[in-house]
Amino acid sequence: MLVLRGADVVDANGIREADVAIKDGTIVSVGDAPDDTEEIDASGKFVAPGLIDAHVHLMMDGRPDVTSIVDDNETMLAYRAAANLRSALEAGVTAVRDLGAPRSLAIDARDAVDEGVLNGPQVVACGENIVMTGGHGHWFGREADGGAEVRKAVREQLKRGADVIKCMATGGVLTEGAITGAPELDEDELSALVEAASAKYVPTAAHAHGTEGIKNAVHAGISSIEHGTFMDRDAAELMAEKGTYWVPTVKASDGILTEGVEAGIPEYAVEKGEEAANAMADAFEYALDADVKIAMGTDAGTPFNFHGDIPEELELMVKYGLTPEHALEAATVNAADLLGLSDVGLVKEGCRADLVVLDADPRENVTAWQSPAHVVSHGTIVR
Repeated sequence: MLVLRGADVVDANGIREADVAIKDGTIVSVGDAPDDTEEIDASGKFVAPGLIDAHVHLMMDGRPDVTSIVDDNETMLAYRAAANLRSALEAGVTAVRDLGAPRSLAIDARDAVDEGVLNGPQVVACGENIVMTGGHGHWFGREADGGAEVRKAVREQLKRGADVIKCMATGGVLTEGAITGAPELDEDELSALVEAASAKYVPTAAHAHGTEGIKNAVHAGISSIEHGTFMDRDAAELMAEKGTYWVPTVKASDGILTEGVEAGIPEYAVEKGEEAANAMADAFEYALDADVKIAMGTDAGTPFNFHGDIPEELELMVKYGLTPEHALEAATVNAADLLGLSDVGLVKEGCRADLVVLDADPRENVTAWQSPAHVVSHGTIVR
């Protein structure tokens, strides 16, 4: 048995002083633990759930021009995914949802982590993005047009073992020629996608920047809106009514704006990134007013958006109006709910021992997530 001794335990249920006892990868008690155990003295520190990132791209490494990845072979992409998994785990991220990689790369990464071949967070994976011909991310997605083609594309991902189906409802920042907010897959195509995924009880996610694309996706029954940059008040209220999650991915535009064309980011991406960033404050206002469910996600792998920096997303969300407590919920219990993970996101008996030990209370200091003293994954100390 491993015991984290004398800490303040903090999660979405509040804070309490307790020992956390772990056995066979599971939290077996939160309270007083026996002395005859391996232990870490956590007095004066805070034990919290490991972070969950609901939007990453494991095969991307934060390079300035992500489209250059088309020149890399699948073996190199797999090596990069392994390195990114390790970086994320050491940063205190214990589960991720990969929302787009060539063929079965991310699904295979999931299996490699599950089998102990790779050290990394638990992976929930979509396989290939489903995009219209020439649409956003077409260079690593599965192009499909019309309901019949979209259904077939979904079934291909399900055959590979996808945990979630991801699609592009609008254009995006990082594809040249794509108009960021313009609809791409239409509502009928999105409905066909949801229908095909739902037949196997598999959730869905839609990249959607523009208001029309957001509404198309929500009406179709999509489980989560990714980015949601140009969300208006009506779209936010619709999402709240339907129970649709929002995954804002603030870090995706933050890296683009911070580094700019001088760092090698294409000029078209910087221009579109600036437009998106200027709209994000309004999107947060509308979402918070409507009480939209928010799950933390970063789009890690996009320019200067590194997997080892995922915890910075919580600080950015707080800058846009979330409280540190709300950010904690978004990055733990909400993200766990969105990903369908019932045994993580809280520090309680019966949950998987995916934990971080922090030097400060993250409900008061949101930057505490960025430098964990210890990381525990499946009951094993990895940092």
